[in-house]
Amino acid sequence: MSRGVADIDPARLALLNLGSVPSTTLTEGLAIDFAVLLEAAAPAVGSARLACMRAQADAGITRRMALAAQLLLDAEMDLSPLQAHASDTVRGWVCFAIAAQADLDLPRQLAAMRPLADDGHFGVREWAWLALRPRLAGNLAQAITLLASWTADPSERLRRFACEALRPRGVWCAHIAELKQQPQLALSLLQPLRADPATYVQDSVANWLNDAARSQPDWVRALCAQWLAESPHAATVRICKRAQRSIS
Repeated sequence: MSRGVADIDPARLALLNLGSVPSTTLTEGLAIDFAVLLEAAAPAVGSARLACMRAQADAGITRRMALAAQLLLDAEMDLSPLQAHASDTVRGWVCFAIAAQADLDLPRQLAAMRPLADDGHFGVREWAWLALRPRLAGNLAQAITLLASWTADPSERLRRFACEALRPRGVWCAHIAELKQQPQLALSLLQPLRADPATYVQDSVANWLNDAARSQPDWVRALCAQWLAESPHAATVRICKRAQRSIS
């Protein structure tokens, strides 16, 4: 396994840049030359847009993901084949392209994002919620209502998305001030997942509550006490233990 970008085998990196193989680690994803991949995946995007991508080679990866998506939209590229592309990075660009379409209302954006939120690659699933999070946070009440139904989905990936996308603090993203101060607003997302059988979902719920505990520790303590009294399952015990790990 690669320890750093410099440790990636050149032949392997060439395949990643051409979009022939998916990345297996975050390091591989960070090593990809977006301009090379963009030309390989969408050659019709044009030389001017490729030059724009090259000019941002040193920008942060989230910024470059959003830029690649916007370039695809500006070139009026068909996103359907890109959504099935072998490269997880290309599929991640589609996530940002969906989120960038202001003419789509939130229900339609979530519907379009759904297969990507359920993608088999861990990276695509992360890009799915990161890309849509600003729109979700900006329409918080509607987002919570829409995502509540996802908590009952057979796919643990979609159940996890419903929770992870609206973590009060989250990772690589802006905080949601309203949920930091009023975490109870998201109970319709958390409550159905309190005894979820999937570790993937349990970790997300615990991290959500750990985020909330940094500003509302008493609320998290009380909720965990209630859950443990009402739902003494092993999954609930695990969630509550991890949820309170930062509370002194």
